[in-house]
Amino acid sequence: MCGIAGMVDLSGRRRPVNPGRLRAMAGAIIHRGPDEEGFLFEPGIGFANRRLSIVGLADGQQPVRSEDGQVQAVFNGEFYDYPELKQELQARGHIFKSHCDTELIPHLWEDHADRLVDRLRGQFAFAVHDSRANRVVIARDRFGICPLYWTLAEEDAGKWLVFGSEIKAILASGLVKARPDREGISSFFSFFGVPGPRTCFEGIHALRPGQLLDIFLTPGRDAVWQRRSYFDMDFPDRGDEVRAPLGELVDRFEKVLYGAVERRLRADVPVVSYLSGGVDSGIVVAMASKALGRPIPSFTIRITDPHLDETDRAMETANKIGCKPFVVDFGPGEALNTYPELIEAAESPVIDTSCAALLMLSRAVHQQGYKVALTGEGSDEWMAGYPWHKTFRVTSFIDRLTGLPFSTAIRDLFVAMAPGRKFPASMARRVRESVGGYNGWLDIYGIVGMSKLRLFSDPMLETAFAHNPFSDLELPLERFRKIHPMNRELYMSGRCHLPGLLLNAKGDRIAMHNSVEARYPFLDEQVFRFLADIHPDYKFKGLREKHILREMSERWLPRNIARRRKAMFRAPFDSFHIEGAPAYVTQLLSEESLRRTGYFSGKGLAEARAAYPRFARNDPRRTSIEMGLAGLVATQLWHHVYIEPVLCDLPGWTPPPIN
Repeated sequence: MCGIAGMVDLSGRRRPVNPGRLRAMAGAIIHRGPDEEGFLFEPGIGFANRRLSIVGLADGQQPVRSEDGQVQAVFNGEFYDYPELKQELQARGHIFKSHCDTELIPHLWEDHADRLVDRLRGQFAFAVHDSRANRVVIARDRFGICPLYWTLAEEDAGKWLVFGSEIKAILASGLVKARPDREGISSFFSFFGVPGPRTCFEGIHALRPGQLLDIFLTPGRDAVWQRRSYFDMDFPDRGDEVRAPLGELVDRFEKVLYGAVERRLRADVPVVSYLSGGVDSGIVVAMASKALGRPIPSFTIRITDPHLDETDRAMETANKIGCKPFVVDFGPGEALNTYPELIEAAESPVIDTSCAALLMLSRAVHQQGYKVALTGEGSDEWMAGYPWHKTFRVTSFIDRLTGLPFSTAIRDLFVAMAPGRKFPASMARRVRESVGGYNGWLDIYGIVGMSKLRLFSDPMLETAFAHNPFSDLELPLERFRKIHPMNRELYMSGRCHLPGLLLNAKGDRIAMHNSVEARYPFLDEQVFRFLADIHPDYKFKGLREKHILREMSERWLPRNIARRRKAMFRAPFDSFHIEGAPAYVTQLLSEESLRRTGYFSGKGLAEARAAYPRFARNDPRRTSIEMGLAGLVATQLWHHVYIEPVLCDLPGWTPPPIN
């Protein structure tokens, strides 16, 4: 895994890229690749790479070139079918100069041009320049594992397209000033994350998973370019899903997942794995250990709150496999002390404080001398592992049983119970139409969205009322009408939750902040295709999530672990906004800080803090306030880190190198 950055002159004047500017962009993401750096300078084009050497340690320098030097590329990620593709290309006469998978790109480009993405399996973001065709293509992998951002910047009456693995690289170019996107911030409170293409920075876009930028350069004329999709998640038409005896499907799933784990062990450095008390990471550790012929080194988190800690269950799995996990302790103090670094790494507000635990976990992996870690993310997205799937199934059952829109009445009642300001009646209709109808995902995330009414300032609430964040998602609504409602929910999880939270604030950004590459067997293309094709009943049976995975895991894990009901990994929220908060949190919540950013209402904050203790722990109104307050602190902290570092004192913290 690496970091890439670059600039492309769109004016047709082939202006030279300033070397100092490109080096600053690379320097801003040095944590992504502390081992080496490489640069490409062509008329009107500059590419940069920071390398974390994992495959082809001695000869994997970038940029890479075709045999004649006319095709050049920089790359971030891993191609898991590299040996097979290399052999195929060599049989067709291509000559490889290294043992690094990056070199696949120029050779595949020579044979397939932009359709090379159809041949690639793995996690990737790359930029390729064809000097003969005067063409640049910048692409991101199918599920958004590797991040990629871009913007248009004006200089000397001509536009540059500026891109990077992280927003830090774009800001470090000096061509773009960090400004808040208020619609992006409002969207964050709708999605619990930043799924893209909109970000919290004005004018800076996330390239969507499965998309590419295709740029045609003509000397003396403005470039012609487009953003387009080469892949989107898809599911069979309702009624066409695969059905077969459960045992047969379990056998097939086991084979597909084992192959995905096996491929992700390919590296020229040792590979480790994360381990929690759940089934997802447990099956990955078990399969990896079998593939290696020895227990894989593993790392686990011990939460100091015994009500949240899963260490005993993780150790039960480890004992069966023969692992001895390295344990990292995490509690409210660690969450608060690590939060500024978490916001810096994610480049966006982060509500889920457990992300700070994963930041500490990847730091431990790095400190123990490792560069690659397997993880279980993606299982919940493809097999209905989240609470909103149960919510939708229960409310749909009640609607069918009563013959009445009971679930709609519940939603309307919850909205009516919200004190003070209300969303416009038309807004609910717009949102519902934007996602193809009500679903459990919308219900659960609506609880977070309700916090806007309490906490947003009047100008921010006007922004929220005027902007429908779901319209940014470019959802395939026609396709939604033809697929099973459960698969529609799985699509929403894969489109929003996966790139917006898991692969951002819990995935690549957190791991690579500590120079660790995370690999995801459940996000293998074949694993997705198998799970997408089978009927939803195999994924969610009754109210049992991940049904087929649990059946298969009984062959590998302790039975009680395989059958254990999913528990959301959570770290405590309370210390962020009740008694005992550190000085920086108090400063972020001050009237002066709130006035300076303009995002939130001081009166609304005071009322929310007063109301919070009055609600029972499982009351959705308490959850709305709890997560809203965490989002408020996170947004204020993000503003301090990236926009205006005057809101609070952070002793020992160094600002990111973005200026």
